[in-house]
Amino acid sequence: MAARHLGEWIASQVFDIQLETSAVTAAIDGRFRSGPLLGKSVNIKWYLKREGLLDMTPADTLDYYLVMTGPAALLSSSAGSVRPWLIDNVYLFDARQLLVQQQSRGVKVGTASSVPSRYWAAAEVFPDSTSPLLRVTPKQAAVLRLFKQLG
Repeated sequence: MAARHLGEWIASQVFDIQLETSAVTAAIDGRFRSGPLLGKSVNIKWYLKREGLLDMTPADTLDYYLVMTGPAALLSSSAGSVRPWLIDNVYLFDARQLLVQQQSRGVKVGTASSVPSRYWAAAEVFPDSTSPLLRVTPKQAAVLRLFKQLG
């Protein structure tokens, strides 16, 4: 099993997302089934290390990126390093807003787009909630803590 597929399933259960029936639907993994984002499309990512990179798309059909990350990557080389299957942080990015911000910075949008740390900080919904887009409920936080790095 790939972390990507498991991440989509975990996110669907925690955030009440109806996953697309076809895994090849361009740019969209599913839609929120409830809450303030009801009906909005989402692309789900689970990065086993938090490296400040995001696989992006210019698709105008995408509303949000829901990104779950493991622990922060060390500054040293990550070649051969362990990537534990943990969820330390969750972020929600407005896809269109992020696309405009990236393009205004002259950053190429696509695989492994570098996103500034200030954008990540503003998009955090777990464990800290700085994004006004989504509030994690106590029940959701309890489930996410089951995947959080101990230490």
